[in-house]
Amino acid sequence: MSGTIFTFTKPKIRSTTSQLTLSERVDHFLARWGINRSGHRVEPGLYALGSPIPESPVFVTANYTLSFDALRSSIPGIDCYILVLDTKGVNVWCAAGKGTFGTGELVNRISITGLAGIVSHHVLILPQLGATGVSAHEVKKRSGFRVEYGPVRASDLPEYMKTRSATPGMRRVHFTLVERIVLFPVELAKVLPYLVIISAVLYLASGPLAAAGAAAAVLAGIVLFPILLPYLPTKDFSSKGFILGGLTALPFVLAAYQYGIDDAMWLHLVRGLAPILVMPPVTAFISLNFTGSTTFTSVTGVRREIFIYAPVMAWMFALGIVLLVILTILRLTGW
Repeated sequence: MSGTIFTFTKPKIRSTTSQLTLSERVDHFLARWGINRSGHRVEPGLYALGSPIPESPVFVTANYTLSFDALRSSIPGIDCYILVLDTKGVNVWCAAGKGTFGTGELVNRISITGLAGIVSHHVLILPQLGATGVSAHEVKKRSGFRVEYGPVRASDLPEYMKTRSATPGMRRVHFTLVERIVLFPVELAKVLPYLVIISAVLYLASGPLAAAGAAAAVLAGIVLFPILLPYLPTKDFSSKGFILGGLTALPFVLAAYQYGIDDAMWLHLVRGLAPILVMPPVTAFISLNFTGSTTFTSVTGVRREIFIYAPVMAWMFALGIVLLVILTILRLTGW
């Protein structure tokens, strides 16, 4: 009778550093512009930064390159382990909302990496923005590891590690002008090809004013909205977008209304009405993509907004397109 031979594989621990290479910085630039959007990720698993020992701290992050690199580059000189969860290449905050930076994945990754046999303590330091996806008591129950929430920003970790206590400032989420501005390149890159096509079609069908209006409505949502976000009245992103879209549409309303001085009054009104129906819902719809740039939105809040405002956007846009089609037919038939 032959005996069964069992082999045990030592958990793989990858090495990393706090230094960012030129290629990694290029990767960040491409990620900001949405180029190869799903490819900016690192392998999930356990990483050693410096020369960690069993007593060294364990930080947890997402496998999105910007999240992973922000963490490791913020803690030079700290010997530690970094446990990277498989968030499908999504940052911590968004992944927590979607559930990929969550309890199940964290417990699973602890098991896969054999973390309990590598460190002598059972403490994990998670980013505060991952709290919505992780149930600390469930992690403790299922893995034996205690979850400790660090500061919002990785850059505060060196100071946090001195006392293992976060100041009120470390807990507060801010979105400065610069932080809001860096969000729009990826949105711009995503819609730019479609915008060029749509603007060209509108230019040929309805003239330069319609093409310019389409471009203005889209750019208002992508560029102006994140810049002006704190200053636009109302709380809902959709209503903020409607306000911004309406203001953007005003010059086009005036220009369309004044077109064809000798035309009938009803034709002036139809021309002036088309931009105010089409442009605000476009800007409002795009504005919903920036719900992750503030602290006063939530998954349920976004769903509520979509339920309330999406029908309004759809009806306004559809009516505006009908008017544009009518105006195009009238123009082509010589009215």
